[in-house]
Amino acid sequence: MRPLRGCRGRGVVVGTVTLCLAAGWALQTPGGVSLVVPQANINATVAQNILLSVEYSCRGVATIEWKHVSSWGTTKIVEWKSGNYVNISTVYKDRVTTFENGSIQLLNVGMRDAGYYFITVTEEYGTNTYGTIIVNVYEIIYEDLHFVAVLFSFLAAVSAILICFMWLCNKSLHLFQKKTAHKLTGISLRMQSRYRVFKPEF
Repeated sequence: MRPLRGCRGRGVVVGTVTLCLAAGWALQTPGGVSLVVPQANINATVAQNILLSVEYSCRGVATIEWKHVSSWGTTKIVEWKSGNYVNISTVYKDRVTTFENGSIQLLNVGMRDAGYYFITVTEEYGTNTYGTIIVNVYEIIYEDLHFVAVLFSFLAAVSAILICFMWLCNKSLHLFQKKTAHKLTGISLRMQSRYRVFKPEF
């Protein structure tokens, strides 16, 4: 019976060691990758700089990739591996700044930058997660105000010209009426003098 007890004791010890090793391996094995997108919808105006903010976490080294999808097609913006390399597309050269938390900043946005921005975070063990940000880009408001100001100035100039023209017409009409009245007065005086000359005496 004693040898059996010894075998049982050894089995318990081996089982315990096995469980400890399994637990240690489980703790060392990556538990996946998570991604948080604080602002999923961004409104911007032309020539503005925008921040596509995200926050990812993982146990291993992650690879981050950003893509832009719009009516003009799909464009890869940037791909980088934390602490390793950064590959920025030629189209976005000098317009993109990357951050360690996975965020990117777009400089001097235009109307073609509107659309969907997809981020893919891939862990070195193959686990990945995705996020989406919608960007709306609008024309600058002061351009419309500038157009209105120019139109108002043009209308004001036309109105000033019309007022000057009406004033000249009124002045010309006044001078014409004055000359006409002067002529009529002269004619009337001449007729009166002639009437006095040819008036018969009784």
